[in-house]
Amino acid sequence: MILEAKGIKKSFGKAEILKGLDLSIDKGDVVAILGRSGSGKTTLLRCLDFLEKADEGKLIFDGVEYDLKTITKKQIRELRLKTGFVFQSYNLFSNMTALENVMEGLVTARKMNKKEALEISLRMLEKVGMLEWKDHYPIQLSGGQQQRVAIARALATKPEVIYFDEPTSALDPELTGEVLSVMKTLAEEGMTMIVVTHEMGFARRVANRVVFMEEGRVLEEGDSETIFTSPKEKRTQEFINRITVIQE
Repeated sequence: MILEAKGIKKSFGKAEILKGLDLSIDKGDVVAILGRSGSGKTTLLRCLDFLEKADEGKLIFDGVEYDLKTITKKQIRELRLKTGFVFQSYNLFSNMTALENVMEGLVTARKMNKKEALEISLRMLEKVGMLEWKDHYPIQLSGGQQQRVAIARALATKPEVIYFDEPTSALDPELTGEVLSVMKTLAEEGMTMIVVTHEMGFARRVANRVVFMEEGRVLEEGDSETIFTSPKEKRTQEFINRITVIQE
């Protein structure tokens, strides 16, 4: 097991968003996190990567246990070296080219020399099919192209786990396909991924596990085929039916 979260709680003011949530991830898992808007999916990802600080809970990563309430900045930096995060809105620097965006984290955060950072960044852009656009700025790229650059940036640090937060929700259907294709390739190569998504096709055919969240808790989880064909919970079935009909 590469990652295990226990009893994660998070509130914003009086609104309790995560209510003692547990989650375990094995190396090579592709886990699709499904649920209605407001169920806590994005907050969970942000707490796992310390973009938000959880109020309570424990995280076990690579066999080392961390208390999320008392974790230090040094420990957070150490953990972040092992993870990548792909945002819904790409989060690229507008004043940097695609290549510079991928290189930035390596040079600034990892203190890597520029020659090595350049070699890795070019390789990652090639991997996601964006080498041809390496000198383009974000404004010159489509949404799908920007998201592929963002994935290259996450890959460049050789993460053990990549978190994806609705990576295709800002894209039209044609561009969605090119991003999902890159993610499918990563899955086939054994990359561990936790993906918050509404893409039912990806969740069913690419993810090996599905977690369905409801009101800040895991309502149901299991292998993707079981969740899609014979879920135990009525609310899971209703959600899958509704979303699948919309996407068809």
